[in-house]
Amino acid sequence: MNGKSQLGDFLQTRRGQLRPEDVGVPTYGERRRVPGLRREELALLAGVSASYYTRLEQGQSLSASPEVLDAIAGALRLDESERRYLHDLARVDRQRSRGRRPAPERVTEATRQLLDVLADVPAIVLGRRSDVLAWNRLGHALFAGHLDPDGPDLPARRPNMARLVFLDCHTRDLYTDWPGKARAVVGNLRLVAAQYPHDAALHALLGELSAKSAEFAAMWADHRVKACTVAAYEMRHPLVGPLTVIQQTLSNGSGPGVVVATTEAGSPSRAALALLAQATGRPTTQADSSAAPAQTLPRADKG
Repeated sequence: MNGKSQLGDFLQTRRGQLRPEDVGVPTYGERRRVPGLRREELALLAGVSASYYTRLEQGQSLSASPEVLDAIAGALRLDESERRYLHDLARVDRQRSRGRRPAPERVTEATRQLLDVLADVPAIVLGRRSDVLAWNRLGHALFAGHLDPDGPDLPARRPNMARLVFLDCHTRDLYTDWPGKARAVVGNLRLVAAQYPHDAALHALLGELSAKSAEFAAMWADHRVKACTVAAYEMRHPLVGPLTVIQQTLSNGSGPGVVVATTEAGSPSRAALALLAQATGRPTTQADSSAAPAQTLPRADKG
């Protein structure tokens, strides 16, 4: 899995996903062998020669300027995350020499203090490969209560959220829209893989998931890119039943990110979270007086 093949695969896949009618390219009723755009059509939209675009897609040109990449991104209708991903792939393509191995990820004292302050909110610290580097009591209870709470403290035993989403039955059942969650995980991993092309542990994880999960392999081949920053998820927790949370990542742009799960004030989801905090031995102040009584919440079907 190298930068050059990834760049070519990404361009070819996204070109194939863009229909002529999506971008106003006339087909004059002709029969086409593929539903997507042809290379020459994409090149015309981007304002580059067809031969140059072909060389770029085939990995035979390493000289694409940022302006050309932006033009191609515009022709492909890429969003900001996808545009950044395209530039990252092109950068890897130009830098053939092997880069330095990424530094080991650690949880800073400031981040540990943040987890303590967020005691009433489920929070986990995720590394770039989705390894759980730390979590607070409620974060463990919400996302992985079936696992050892001390797991993140030992690098060899650290849970990995991407692995859990695809290979762990408990985590799969936790999300009502599991495919949506799974696509978000894959999209984020694609961004990370372009940013850290020489991370051997990351590529080992991708290889493992591709070998063990046909669903992951299919989603990875789709070349969708998505930054996991803010998203709403409906969850079915085995202890407190259904709840809806907003998962958002707090990050300063370097180092691990803190993923927190919040609920709407006065909602049954807020009450369910309060009940979960009580069940795990820590009362929470997040449930206000307007929240629905915890004892009236529907319970998850254990069958």
